[in-house]
Amino acid sequence: MEAFISGILPVFKSTLLGIPIIDQTSFLNLIIRFAFNMLIVVVAVRWLYYPKTRRKDYLFTYILISVTIFLLCFLLENVKLQLGFALGLFAIFGIIRYRTDAIPIKEMTYLFLVIGISVINALANKKVSYTELVFTNLIILVITFLLERVSLVRHESTKNIDYDRIDLIKTDKRAEMIRDLEERTGIRINKIEIGRINFLRDTAKIKIYYFEDDAEAAFHSDDYGKSATD
Repeated sequence: MEAFISGILPVFKSTLLGIPIIDQTSFLNLIIRFAFNMLIVVVAVRWLYYPKTRRKDYLFTYILISVTIFLLCFLLENVKLQLGFALGLFAIFGIIRYRTDAIPIKEMTYLFLVIGISVINALANKKVSYTELVFTNLIILVITFLLERVSLVRHESTKNIDYDRIDLIKTDKRAEMIRDLEERTGIRINKIEIGRINFLRDTAKIKIYYFEDDAEAAFHSDDYGKSATD
C-alpha cells in the first residue's frame, strides 16, 4: 500500500515552508491506526455499551471524543510529550463534568475506556509490535464484553411505593404484605422497608428490594400484574 501511495502521489514529494507536503510512511500509518482505532471504539460503544443503555447522546460523545483524542495524540506524538501528554489528557478529559448533569459511573467508565483506547493506539511507538497492539485492544473488548454480558453478580434495585393497605404493615403480616405487593407489581421482592406512615390518609412509604433481571422478565411476560405508583 505504501508503494501504491507513492505511485499515485509523486507530485507531492516536496515541501512547503520547510514542511513536507506528504510523508507517505506517516500518512499510511495514520490511516491504518485510525481505521483500527475506530473499529475498536465502535465495537465497544455501539455493540457493547449502546444495547444496554440506549443512550444515543453518549454514543455520539464517545465516538467524537475518540476521534479527537486519537488525532490529537497522533499528530502531536512527535513533539515528544508522549507519556506525560497522555496522562495529562486522562486527567483533563477523565474529570469532565457536563454543566447540565453529572456523568453516571458507567458512562464515566466508558469515557475512560474510549480515551484509553485512543491514547494507546495513537502513541504506541515502534517498540510496540502490531501484534501487541491488537492483543491489547482485543483484551479490552473481551473483558468489557464479559462484564456486560456475563452476570457475575445480580444487581439489586429498589423502588419506593405509596402503599394503601396500612392494615398489613404489622410485623406478623409481613409475608402477606409481600405477597400483595408482588401480585400488584409483578416483581419478585427480596425484602421491604417501611418508612413514613400517614394514618390520616391510610398510606405508608414502602421501599421494595428486587433483582433487576426478575423485574424485566415480569415486565415482558403476558401476565404482568398491575404496577404500583412510585
